[in-house]
Amino acid sequence: MCLPKTVAELNSRLGYRADYKKREGVNKLGVEQIWENMFKGGSLWAGLISGAIAQIQDTVSLTSGKMETGDFAVNSTKNVTMALGTMAGVECGAMLGTVVMPGIGTMIGSILGGVVGDRLGATVGVQAGKLLFNAAGRQAEQSPSMVQLPQ
Repeated sequence: MCLPKTVAELNSRLGYRADYKKREGVNKLGVEQIWENMFKGGSLWAGLISGAIAQIQDTVSLTSGKMETGDFAVNSTKNVTMALGTMAGVECGAMLGTVVMPGIGTMIGSILGGVVGDRLGATVGVQAGKLLFNAAGRQAEQSPSMVQLPQ
C-alpha cells in the first residue's frame, strides 16, 4: 500500500487537474469532481438501476393491494434518496479506494461505497418520507375543508 505524500500527488492519482480554484481557502475540486462524476458513467447507472428496481417492486405492491398509498409515498421518497446515496457512495468509495490502492482499491472502494451509500440513502429517505407524509396526513385530518385522497 503506497499512500500519497502530497496533495499534488493525491490529485494526480485521482486525475484532478492542477489548475483547481480555491474559494475561501477550501479546495472545491474534490466535491465538484464527485458531483460531476455522479451523473455520468457507472455510478449513474448503479443509482438508476437500484432505484428503478425498488420503485417497480413498490408499484407492483401498491397495485396488487399489498401496500397503502401512504406507505407507497414514503417508499418512493426512500427509493429516490437510495439511488442518490448509491451514486454518491460509488464515487466516494472509488475515490478513497484509489487513494489507498489504485486499481483494486478503486473497485473495492466503489462496491463498498455503493452499499454504504445505498443503506444510508434508504435510511434518510424513510425518515424524511415519514416526516413529510405523516405531517401532511395530520394536517389533512385537522383541516375539514381539504379533500382527502382514498387510501
